[in-house]
Formats: sequence, C-alpha cells, structure tokens
Amino acid sequence: MQNRIRLPNFRFLIVIWTVLLLSGCGINNIPTYKQQVNAAWSQVENEYQRRADLIPNLVATVKGYATHEQKVLTEVTDARAKVTQTRIPADILTNPVAFKAFEKNQATLSGALSRLMAVTENYPDLKANQNFLTLQAQIEGTENRIAVARRDYILAVQRYNTELVTIPGRWWRSLMYPDAKVMQNFTITEEAMKVPKVQF
Repeated sequence: MQNRIRLPNFRFLIVIWTVLLLSGCGINNIPTYKQQVNAAWSQVENEYQRRADLIPNLVATVKGYATHEQKVLTEVTDARAKVTQTRIPADILTNPVAFKAFEKNQATLSGALSRLMAVTENYPDLKANQNFLTLQAQIEGTENRIAVARRDYILAVQRYNTELVTIPGRWWRSLMYPDAKVMQNFTITEEAMKVPKVQF
C-alpha cells in the first residue's frame, strides 16, 4: 500500500489565492473612502446645524441692547432662515450646483454673523452680559469646529477623488463601481481671498 500525500482541493487554493490577492490590491478602497467622506460630511452638517441653533438666542440677546442695529439683526435672521429652509438634495456631494448653493448660503450666514459680532463692540453693556458672553463663546467654539470639520471633509474628498482617477482605483471604478462619481469640495470665497486693507 502506497502512502499518498493528499493535496488540497485545487479550487479551494484558487479561491484562497484570489481572496488574498484582492484584499491587498485596493478593491475596497473606493467604498471605504466614500464612507469616510460621508462621515466627514455628516460632521460638517452637524456643526453648521449647531451654529444655526445658537443664532436665535444670540439675536434675541443682542436685540435687547442694540436696538439701533436692526439692519444687521435682520441680515443674520434672514441668512439663518435661508440656511435652515434650504432642502439639501441626497446627491449634494456629487451635484456641483447644489453644493455651491449650500456653500454660498453658509458663507452668507458667516458674513452676517461676523458683522453682528463686530457691531456688538459698540455696546459695552451687551459685552458685559453673561448670556451674551456665553453665546459668544459657544459661537466661537462652533466656528472652530466648523473649520475642523470642513478640513476633515476636504481631506476625505481629496483621498476619495484621487482614488477614482489614479491606478488601480481607476480600474476598480470601471470594473466594480461604475456609479462612483467625483465628490464636490469646499472652495475659498473671493471675499475671503481679498487681502484686508490696513490703515495706520
């Protein structure tokens, strides 16, 4: 009787080899990076919503002291209303028009909020009000969190978009993920790029 060495099933080896090969070749990068973009976008929306939620209390507090600043208060209120009433389409991350509209609305609110904070400098009693100081600190903290969330989103989108247009991600996109689209990213507004004039 001969002792036979039993070889594993050839098909089983092919399956194992294929799994090992595919696991290291980036086949999962596109969906992984897309999930990272979606998570980063959710955080951006969360921080913008937090800011929008703080504004009514801020406006009410300022209104009690700065009755002559009705124009600025109206600008903030209108900008907040536009932001909160705008419907965000499901495809906003791949829809350049919707993304730019979202970005523009948020920039308008940021500008109005900045003008409101500048106006409060003229009212020492307001600046000493504990409610205002608390709200001001919360707004400033939220603005910082918005900046961090936007940065994280920008980096996630850069990684995802790069994967879609470089090899081997480009190949996997055409073979496995033909619906994958380049995601939109934040841009710097023209107003933000202007160098401030300093006068002495």
